[in-house]
Amino acid sequence: VQLQASGGGSVQPGGSLRLSCVASESILRTSDMGWYRPGPGNVRELVAAISRSGSTGYAASVKGRFTMSRDNEKNTVYLQMNNLEPDDTAVYYCNANGRTQRGDPFDSWGQGTLVTVSS
Repeated sequence: VQLQASGGGSVQPGGSLRLSCVASESILRTSDMGWYRPGPGNVRELVAAISRSGSTGYAASVKGRFTMSRDNEKNTVYLQMNNLEPDDTAVYYCNANGRTQRGDPFDSWGQGTLVTVSS
């Protein structure tokens, strides 16, 4: 399964962006998906996640500002980012892990999309 992330860019503090992550197969109902960004030690930290059942969860630092959603028909997940702060500046990566419709397990990463928040 391949993932294609897009939607990054440069915005001023308080601005908004929407990231998209398109999967090459219909896997949203059979996989958990998340958005990550590098944290201390350059280890990727989970920012937001959506389970195969549709439940969402967020890191404390983005809760109330970011919203993750999905469109099963388009094989796409989104990360709506509002009220962006300079500390949100990072390369954002999408991840999917689960099983394809054929039953094959996978754990895939997108290529990353850069978000820059600066005045």
